[in-house]
Amino acid sequence: MKVKPIDERVLLKPAQSEEQKVGSIIIPDTAKERPQIGEVMALGDDVVNKDLDRKALSSLIKVGDKVLYAKYGGTEVKVDGVEFLLVNRSDILAVIE
Repeated sequence: MKVKPIDERVLLKPAQSEEQKVGSIIIPDTAKERPQIGEVMALGDDVVNKDLDRKALSSLIKVGDKVLYAKYGGTEVKVDGVEFLLVNRSDILAVIE
């Protein structure tokens, strides 16, 4: 299945978090912090709003870029057994170069 975000949304694949241990205790997934870095998998449309006077989304990021996103931003979705995150433009904080 192919996912095409609408408006100024971005489909991200979150980076995998590493297994954490404290001594011989393994920290469960539910206690781990969610990663804030992801890879751009798909972009939505460039919404033209003359009042906001900002650059088009496609001129700032492209598919394959690694980005830093807001800690609690976005909606988790599962497509064909793979977990993705669907975020708004405003949830993307930086492009990692």
